[in-house]
Amino acid sequence: MSAADLLSVPPAAMSGCNEPDPAVLGVVRSVTGRRWNWREGGQASHTDRMGMAISQQANLPEIVGRMLALRGIAPDQVQTYLTPTLRALMPDPSTFTDMDRAAGRLAAAIRNGETVGLFGDYDVDGACSTALLTDFLRGQGCTVLTHIPDRMTEGYGPNTPAIAAMQDQGASLIVCLDCGTAAVDILELASQKTDVIILDHHQVQGALPKVLATINPNRPDCPSGLHGICAAAVTFMTAVATTRVLRQEGWFDSHPDPQLINSLDLVALATVCDVMPLNGLNRAFVAQGLKVMARRQRTGLAALLDAAGARDPLSAFTCGFAVGPRINAGGRIADSGMGLRLLLCEDAAEAQTLAERLNSVNHSRQSVEAGILDRAMELAAEQREQGHAVLVLSGRDWHPGVVGIVAGRIKEKFNRPVLVGAEMEDGTVKGSARSVPGQDLGGAIIAARQAGLLSSGGGHAMAAGFGLPAEGIPALHAFLDRHLATAASLPDAVDLTIDAVVNVAAADVALATDMDRLAPFGAGNDEPLIALPRVRVAYAERIGREGNTLRLTLQGEGRGPRLKALIFRANESPLAPVLEDRDMPPLHLTGWLRAESWNGRTSATFFIRDAAIAQ
Repeated sequence: MSAADLLSVPPAAMSGCNEPDPAVLGVVRSVTGRRWNWREGGQASHTDRMGMAISQQANLPEIVGRMLALRGIAPDQVQTYLTPTLRALMPDPSTFTDMDRAAGRLAAAIRNGETVGLFGDYDVDGACSTALLTDFLRGQGCTVLTHIPDRMTEGYGPNTPAIAAMQDQGASLIVCLDCGTAAVDILELASQKTDVIILDHHQVQGALPKVLATINPNRPDCPSGLHGICAAAVTFMTAVATTRVLRQEGWFDSHPDPQLINSLDLVALATVCDVMPLNGLNRAFVAQGLKVMARRQRTGLAALLDAAGARDPLSAFTCGFAVGPRINAGGRIADSGMGLRLLLCEDAAEAQTLAERLNSVNHSRQSVEAGILDRAMELAAEQREQGHAVLVLSGRDWHPGVVGIVAGRIKEKFNRPVLVGAEMEDGTVKGSARSVPGQDLGGAIIAARQAGLLSSGGGHAMAAGFGLPAEGIPALHAFLDRHLATAASLPDAVDLTIDAVVNVAAADVALATDMDRLAPFGAGNDEPLIALPRVRVAYAERIGREGNTLRLTLQGEGRGPRLKALIFRANESPLAPVLEDRDMPPLHLTGWLRAESWNGRTSATFFIRDAAIAQ
């Protein structure tokens, strides 16, 4: 079956007119209020030619060639894009400022058998970074002490009591992972007694701590250009640089050679869960890391995959929606070190116990989140009606461990930068923030802190944390409204970008498998979004906990093959009532087509993103 059999092309582009392309299937306002746009704009003929050239030169199905062309991949880039490797994409670690100094010091710690203290953040990236460096150092004979701070009692980032405790236990080197860039006073104090290395990727808020080494691709004087990598990726490259130093010194003539490739499962997990863009080097990290993860050699991670019910083949979706939330759950509402202990666990029985505990904690986290979400949505709607560019919400009895998730859900609903905070008993507010493309919320948070409006704060363009006295919320809100004023004009619902229109009969396993060749999907590499024209729902049922998943059977026009479909969070989705209404006229649907394997059988499933009544 050729691309011509599967794809609908924008009429305006085909006719050569200069007017904007018509909406896909004529959908200018869907059930969720979105317009369906073509990905390619008015360049359909060019895309067709480029897609054909790619498919012929690389011996690929025509639809894969077209999808690559839609993403701007030139023929000479196809091989690297489809099979990304570290050999082709990883730079010399020495391009990072301070890398050689850090690698030399870590190599010295290994040679001398020193005790090293690792202080990691309480999220997935922090846990993965800490597990990676722990494995590496212990494998070379170091004694390693680890600490993951308690979100409630210690908060984010290094603190003096925890670091002092590691120093008292003999740590002659402290490494901060996924944190530390902003902890100037604390780490400069610590460095008076021990050497300190920072492996981080958060935005720099001012002067860096005066410590032995700060490896951070986002420090202004770092020439690496890798601004979009996570802390686990920084840690991996630091281990590579340290290994190179040791190899040059002949260390591995009498010591085990570290198999750093086996730690790529941790780098992949952290990259996806920290929402790093899946292009370039990150694409290689995730593609290769998923292969390592699939071998299930890390006992704790294998146990968590089983507890989460993760199906093969593993994907970025597995990391982001099955594994990551469970590792994060401990740090959000329970024991912050549980995720790290699981990643380091080598005993199968103990790993199973930890995985089941994290799974249970994740269910509790979902309940806590649900208890906050309804009220937060009401407050967000009020602020949206008032015309705020940024939504700033806080409440008593809101758990600080789930406010980041709530912020993400509200961001999805209102397409605005969102801050959600928990009002603490001491009169302060601690919270998390999430943003939308084009709105640098991390920079705005840093600016607010520099203006004296926050007692703490920092992060990335798309996510940040903050703290302030409760009475300072109005002033902060006004500041952010001014700083991110352009967000006020954003539409309430983001228009969808469609790659192709496919009949139900053509939406089969072969097509899903072909499109999956563009994986891994995520930030910076959208999964192809396809539209199904004039579909009827032949069958619908609620499944799962509280009936919150809607399972459907789709029927195209005529009596052709049927297609299984799913929609999650059905209880709160405006799509569910439409899909369950048996009197509804034919619908246009858009979503993602995936090949799923279960009990040795592979079938195609359509994951619904949006719907519109067919005209």
